[in-house]
Amino acid sequence: MNTFVWTRPETPVTATLLLAHGAGAPMDSAFMNKLAAALAAEGIAAVRFEFAYMAGRRTGGAKKPPPRAEKLIGEFQTALQAVMKETDGPLLIGGKSMGGRVAAMLGGGASLPGRVAGVCCFGYPFHPTGKADAEWRLAPLEDAKRPVLILQGDRDPFGSKTELEDITLPAHVRLTYLEDGNHDFGPRGRSPATLDGNITAAAKATAAFAQTL
Repeated sequence: MNTFVWTRPETPVTATLLLAHGAGAPMDSAFMNKLAAALAAEGIAAVRFEFAYMAGRRTGGAKKPPPRAEKLIGEFQTALQAVMKETDGPLLIGGKSMGGRVAAMLGGGASLPGRVAGVCCFGYPFHPTGKADAEWRLAPLEDAKRPVLILQGDRDPFGSKTELEDITLPAHVRLTYLEDGNHDFGPRGRSPATLDGNITAAAKATAAFAQTL
């Protein structure tokens, strides 16, 4: 049974985003808390859930590594079906890093509900960290049946702005960079950018994306 954490706007909801965590941090990590609050400030209701391997860590069990991303698609689908019963209006699916990758995989599946209008990836893991010469994970983006928005730090070791300049993404994939951001959107100390500013920019870009769908 899924446990959801809702962060709802005080203003009318323009869309609901089902948001999955990354490989190593839970749904209530500092990044996820900040992101959910920033999304709500832009009129997006953020609803978070955890994959079973991560939820299991809360009960004191062994710290299991995440399964392969494709093995998590069914769990995401189950969470989506539950959320669809609790909300009306446009739906987005997405997540942080691995969570966004799984959302993109679900976005390419034949069972994707028609209510899902788009996919949002916060720090997409284009390749293993620091290994741009490895095989790139472009298939989920290429196969997605909905528009995809990627929010990516300039310096993301899973796919930096410099590396992405040599990559051609499908026309239905939009890419927004966060100034001097790493995988968690945090800039270096000497940068004029800030973590909160980059997360706010990502939330604003998500809200603008939702309004175009």
